[in-house]
Amino acid sequence: MDNFTNFITEQKNTHMTHIEDKVLYGGVNGTRQAINALRELRDMLAGKHSGSVSVKWDGAPAIFAGTDPRDGKFFVAKKGIFNKNPKVYKTKADVDADTSGDLNAKLNAALEELPALGIKGVIQGDFLFGPGDLSNQKIDGESYLTFHPNTIVYAVPLNSVAAKNIRRSRIGIVWHTTYKGRSFETMKASYGVNVATFKNAPKVWSQDAMLRDMTSATMSKKETEDVTAILSNAGKIFNQISGSTLRQLEANGELAQEIEQFNNTFVRKGTVIGDSKRHTAACIRFIQNKYKKEAAKRKTDKGKRAQMQKLEAKMQFFSARNKKSLELMFELQKLIVMAKLKLINKLNQLKSIDTFVKTRKGFKVTGEEGYVAIDKLGGDAVKLVDRMEFSYNNFSPDILKGWDKPTRN
Repeated sequence: MDNFTNFITEQKNTHMTHIEDKVLYGGVNGTRQAINALRELRDMLAGKHSGSVSVKWDGAPAIFAGTDPRDGKFFVAKKGIFNKNPKVYKTKADVDADTSGDLNAKLNAALEELPALGIKGVIQGDFLFGPGDLSNQKIDGESYLTFHPNTIVYAVPLNSVAAKNIRRSRIGIVWHTTYKGRSFETMKASYGVNVATFKNAPKVWSQDAMLRDMTSATMSKKETEDVTAILSNAGKIFNQISGSTLRQLEANGELAQEIEQFNNTFVRKGTVIGDSKRHTAACIRFIQNKYKKEAAKRKTDKGKRAQMQKLEAKMQFFSARNKKSLELMFELQKLIVMAKLKLINKLNQLKSIDTFVKTRKGFKVTGEEGYVAIDKLGGDAVKLVDRMEFSYNNFSPDILKGWDKPTRN
């Protein structure tokens, strides 16, 4: 059985595809891997075998830290670490020359405090809080210490030991990926960070993203059967999809991305995909309108023709067979999402920190950003996010974000 192969191991962890979108981007193997990943997570939550699951914390920005293999010096970095000419910061002058505001404060604090952890190699994580980011809030009558790095507000009971440890810290980071290699360009990624090797650093609230005890999220026989039925239907539909259609989309990343963009218009509105036949027809119109609008923007006939030629090339994909397969692919995505949400609902029982979103009328309870399921060898991984909740919150103008501060630039 294929498992999670190629989801993250030996790739740079700067972006992970949503599991349902492996149907658009992953071809035959990627689609099979997505279904099998859900089966393995179902079995894990049913207590049939061991595995690892981590929480996707809603931190920002992404941060890399460790030893530069080129000269052995400690550095911090953003995602520019994997540029052709890697951008890393080893001194305050390096940080000040390239950043400002809130990002500058965080990176400088990281540069000052993270060497105390004794990090070996290179690791990646997400900032949860930096200087000035902690605040006291009363939510639903309870007093909390909160931090709001992105969309989600994390809340720790004010008089708890955890709040005490966080309050004495200057920065908070959750770590999730380890890199090994002799150069930034050739480094290979594996999910997980062994924080047990870190030295004590009181000014750094630092932890990994792993869920340690999943016994309270064990699924009942009925819950397991429900997920099994959904995945069985998913397997049947998968077998009806033309392999050539999946391969064509896998080879045409731009078209797959345009289809995903169309699907995301529903996510942003907080609505689900309806009838797959009508959805496919609407998707085709979406792509046609995109290129017609681009053509209308061009001032010359040559520019207009170029856009229409691109449209003509894209439309060649939508043969009768491919349209039928695309309808089935949308049905398959819906089933993958259904199974994913049932698994996420179980995992949400394991929350260790209260999570909210902030609206103009106050705070509203929300789930975690999502989860990453890791195979039993501890390497490959898939991302599971409740996009109807988190992605809607992320795009909604009614939800106040952590970056809505004057110093965030």
